[in-house]
Amino acid sequence: MTAHLDHTIVYSNDRFRGARFLAELIEAPEPTAFGPFAALELAGGTTLDYYEGDGAEITVQHLAFRVSDDLFERILAKHVERGLPYWADPVHEEPGRTYLMHGSRGFYADDPDGHNLEFLTAPQGEADPSA
Repeated sequence: MTAHLDHTIVYSNDRFRGARFLAELIEAPEPTAFGPFAALELAGGTTLDYYEGDGAEITVQHLAFRVSDDLFERILAKHVERGLPYWADPVHEEPGRTYLMHGSRGFYADDPDGHNLEFLTAPQGEADPSA
């Protein structure tokens, strides 16, 4: 058996705010309470377990999501419609732009806790990730 990521913990100032922000963007089911976590289930059974820390500074994480072309367009449209900032690069130097790299389109955006979210499509010729 090969390794499969089961879950990872995402630190947040408000576990449900962070989890719901992402769930709404990627059109995932409502996060559920699981002990001290707000669990956001992704495709394949992997969960992001949002956890409210002890008030300590949150270390920013990079979370990349491969999405279908259609979902990519909807996520980007939500950012534009809501005036949410997004960038073509991970260090946020190219605002309001997307990238095209190796046949994949993508962009970066911050969640409410400053985590760097990346949304990218499958490179041309690869299977659709939503299939």
